Amino acid sequence: MHTLTRLGRFAVTAGAALVLATGLTTSAQAASGTFSYTSTNGEEYVFDNPQNGECRLLVEGARVADNGTGAKATFYTEPGDCESAVVATLPPGMAKSFEGGAIPRSVQFG
Repeated sequence: MHTLTRLGRFAVTAGAALVLATGLTTSAQAASGTFSYTSTNGEEYVFDNPQNGECRLLVEGARVADNGTGAKATFYTEPGDCESAVVATLPPGMAKSFEGGAIPRSVQFG
């Protein structure tokens, strides 16, 4: 009887630890916060909690960007290609205008 009680406690403890670890891992993969930009044609776009490491297309390129996430945002020259030339890196909580310079076409967080 005591063996079953111990096994039950172990199972509950192990299950709780697994849920806690999985929850922390998932939240650590997102750049929590909001990233927004205005495209070269004046359209507004928003990414909520973008995934770190994911290459995101900036539709029509970014004229102005506001990095309201907790991760740095790195901007690239080619659409959907985060291995192309770097235009700029924007720290968390900062905004930048790209008018008069190279227009970024992609962004990656982390």
